[in-house]
Amino acid sequence: MDNKDKNFSTINDYKKNSVFKTIIISIVFILGLGIFSFPIISNLIYKNAAKRVVQNFDEEVNQIEDTEISKKLNLAYSYNEYLFGANNISSLEDPYTQEKLSAGIEEYAKMLKVNEQIGSIIIPKISINDPIYAGTSEVVLQNGIGHLEGTSLPVGGKNTHTVLTGHRGLPTAKFFTELDKLVVGDKFYIKNIGGTIAYEVDQIKVVEPTDFNDLVITPNEDYCTLLTCTPYMINSHRLLVRGHRIEYKEEVMNTEIEVSNTTNKNNKILFASITLVIIILIYTSSKYIKKRKGLKKKIVFTEDINQEKERLN
Repeated sequence: MDNKDKNFSTINDYKKNSVFKTIIISIVFILGLGIFSFPIISNLIYKNAAKRVVQNFDEEVNQIEDTEISKKLNLAYSYNEYLFGANNISSLEDPYTQEKLSAGIEEYAKMLKVNEQIGSIIIPKISINDPIYAGTSEVVLQNGIGHLEGTSLPVGGKNTHTVLTGHRGLPTAKFFTELDKLVVGDKFYIKNIGGTIAYEVDQIKVVEPTDFNDLVITPNEDYCTLLTCTPYMINSHRLLVRGHRIEYKEEVMNTEIEVSNTTNKNNKILFASITLVIIILIYTSSKYIKKRKGLKKKIVFTEDINQEKERLN
């Protein structure tokens, strides 16, 4: 093989290697982008599914006669009165124990159930509109927000303290992942078969998993505490975000939801823009590097040809 053939062979090898490297870089980039965007995409899918579940609950409730609604609510109120009379802190358990997580769907709240739901929770600030289910089994917590058995049912009223719990850090849905963003004064809302009730955050605490002192019923108060694990992905303690009952104003809730939706829309646009910029930068960089290497090979090849001509002359 003469020098000319060797040079052509070198260029062909370079082209093959260049294509191979481009393919590898593309695969790595696509995988990285997929890993980065998976939680966002999966959460959007969950939010759409949760929205349908919540809408179905509302539609089903609208089909129930008022007398039946009153009957069911009275049963729930009676249950809550019984809990207040007992007010036994020893009956409370950490919702994240293995025993609790492996339990089935609870039946103690069946008077409130519509399609297995006992309501839904809206937290405008962190864009939550999720179904509430009875109990804290893993089946429940993978699909929505759980109600801690042994605490007041989420229908409100004096001498009640409802505790709702949700996971943090799931790859498929955010649930209470951003619960730590709430501050005193923020509002959240609970929908049940009787309507919507509103709460305003008045206390935020981090406690040991076995410390239930802040979950007991306080006489004449109407509290709801949102509970999740903390610190994020370590889960050694429990974050408690408590709210007290306030007057429900639909226009206030709708305004808060609209503000949150606008923020989310802007975040989605920002995410899409950043992703597009990254793709463009990687593409242009790879093209530039490829062009530079090709130019360098071409110069070397030309020099070799000139040297060969001089040798033959």
